[in-house]
Amino acid sequence: MKPLIAPSLLSADFGRLADEVAAIERAGADLAHLDVMDGRFVPNITFGPAIVAAMRRATALPLDVHLMIVEPERHIDAFAEAGAHRISVHVETCPHLHRTLQQIARAGAMPAVAINPSTSLHMVEEILGDVGMVLVMSVNPGFGGQKFIPGALDKIRRLRALGDTHGHRALDIEVDGGVSDQNARALIEAGANVLVAGSYVFGQSDYAAAIASLRV
Repeated sequence: MKPLIAPSLLSADFGRLADEVAAIERAGADLAHLDVMDGRFVPNITFGPAIVAAMRRATALPLDVHLMIVEPERHIDAFAEAGAHRISVHVETCPHLHRTLQQIARAGAMPAVAINPSTSLHMVEEILGDVGMVLVMSVNPGFGGQKFIPGALDKIRRLRALGDTHGHRALDIEVDGGVSDQNARALIEAGANVLVAGSYVFGQSDYAAAIASLRV
């Protein structure tokens, strides 16, 4: 099965976001990925629910909302109401992760959990049955255009094996950070089936060709 491609709007032209999301939809993207940053968990500040709502009006693509924020439980309902289809929260910010994932599900979005490069898979092992997706960060979160951390490949392999062992074969494994045509095949072979690509897609003049090159 071909992977889902989720171009990250973090690398899009912010002055033309509606046009950019329409362009990736025409180019064959499967999801639109929105990195929400609060200036606390990560240094930068990006999108809020109003931008997500605007993207919802601009595209039929499912919106994959990645909350790189502290206290995500305070904002989950607003992002779900704005039109988020998938909502990822960081295990590092959620002392009551199971409760937060239940909140996402009650709000009508797919619950997902994200883990930083230094975070052990043991932190998510107990909740694999409560999520539709695990997002493996292959860079340290907060900035676009970073270099891929090779250790993410082994983490993806171990996560896929862990999911299969515990009967979660349908688990989506998303990878975010430094994804390009140079590592897409290795990521897919390791077990990832959702590829987030920001600068790789938006840095090219032909979005369709860039997206197609990731479906190896």
